[in-house]
Amino acid sequence: MTKFIDFRNSIALAMAGKSPWGSGGNNGGGNGGDDGPSDGGDNGDDKGGGPRNPWLPGGGGGKRRSANIEDIFKNRGPEGPRRGGGGPRGPNFRLPQGPGGKNWLPLAIGAVVVIGVLATSFHMVSPQERAVVKTLGNYTRTLEPGLRFSAPFPIETVDIEDVQGVRVIRIPDSNQQVKLILTGDQNLVDLSYIVRWNITDLEDYKFRLVDPAETVSEAAEAAMRAAVAEKVLDETFSGQGRASIELDVRERMQTTLDSYQAGVRVLGVEIEKADPPAEVVDAFRDVQVAEQNADAARNQAQGYAQQVLARAEGEAEAFNKVYEQYRLAPVVTRQRLYYETMERVLSKTDKTIVETGNVTTYLPLPEIRRRAQQTPPQASAPTAQEGQ
Repeated sequence: MTKFIDFRNSIALAMAGKSPWGSGGNNGGGNGGDDGPSDGGDNGDDKGGGPRNPWLPGGGGGKRRSANIEDIFKNRGPEGPRRGGGGPRGPNFRLPQGPGGKNWLPLAIGAVVVIGVLATSFHMVSPQERAVVKTLGNYTRTLEPGLRFSAPFPIETVDIEDVQGVRVIRIPDSNQQVKLILTGDQNLVDLSYIVRWNITDLEDYKFRLVDPAETVSEAAEAAMRAAVAEKVLDETFSGQGRASIELDVRERMQTTLDSYQAGVRVLGVEIEKADPPAEVVDAFRDVQVAEQNADAARNQAQGYAQQVLARAEGEAEAFNKVYEQYRLAPVVTRQRLYYETMERVLSKTDKTIVETGNVTTYLPLPEIRRRAQQTPPQASAPTAQEGQ
C-alpha cells in the first residue's frame, strides 16, 4: 500500500511540473520525502531551482511548468526540431553580413546579372568573320566586323562564323578507306579527293541548310561519280584526265549548291589518289607493264620509219637535182653517172682490171690483202728472264 501511495505522489509531482526526484539546486526547498510536495518545494520552483524541462522552448527557463503539444512542435522544421534552445543555430549556411547587419545576397545576385548582361551584349567580330543575330529565335540582322552590341541573352543570340577561311573536306575521311567509283568503260577505280570551299552568304549558310558541311560532302560525291562515269579508266590515271575531272566536279558542285541557295563557294577539287581496287592491283600492274612495252616498241618503230622516210626524201631531192643537170647537159651528165655508178659497183668486187699491156694482167691484190688480215701477229720477243 505504501508503494502505491509513493507511485501516485510521483505522478502527481510530474503533472504539477515538479521533478519526482526533488529540487535540483535548492535541497532545502523540496520535501524529498514520500509524503508529496510541500510549500517549500513550490517556492523553490518559483526561483528556478529545479531541473529544466527539455521539452520547453529555450530549455524551460523561468518559472517551471509542464510542456504541452504546442511547445513540442513549436520549433520543429522540415529538418526536425532544433536542439539547444530556440535561437537561429544549426548547420544552415549563411552569407556574411555587411555593415549594419545588411545581407550581401541581393548584391551578389545583382553583380552576376550585370556580368551576364555585359558578356552577352558586347561582341567582337574579326575582319574575316560575320555574325548573325536571332531575336527570340528568328533571324533579324547580320553584324559586320568590329565591336557590336546586341540585346542580352536570351532575348538575342549571336552566332559568329569565319566567312573568309578555307574549309577542307576529305573524301573519304581516311586514306585507309576505299571509295570505289564506276568509270565509263565499266571499270572500278579507287578515288580519294579533297574539296576546298568557303562561305559567301552567311544568312543562307545558317538558315537554308540543316548541315551545310554534310551537304557539301554529298554534293561533291555525287558530282565526282557523274564526272568519272563519263571517262574511261585510263583517263582517270593520266594527269590531263584528272585535271578535266577536277574542273568538271567543281562546276557540277557549284551548280548544285547554288540551286540549294547554300551560300557556299567551291574553291577547288583535288584528286589525291586514283588506284585500281586492291583485289586486281597485281593484274592491273601487269597490264600496265605490257602497255608500257607496247608503247616502247611503237615508239621504236616510229623512229625507224622516220629515219627511212628522211633518207628517201634526201635521195629524192638528190635525184631531182641530177635531173635538172641532165636536162641542161645530157651527154656530160650521162658519162658522169656512168663513171660514178661503175666506181660504186667495182669498189665492192675482189678483181682488179688493168688495160695497159706492160702490166701483168692479173694481180691478186684482194687475196693478198685478205691473207694479210688473217695472218696472226708475230710472237713477242722473249724477255730476259725467259732467255736465262
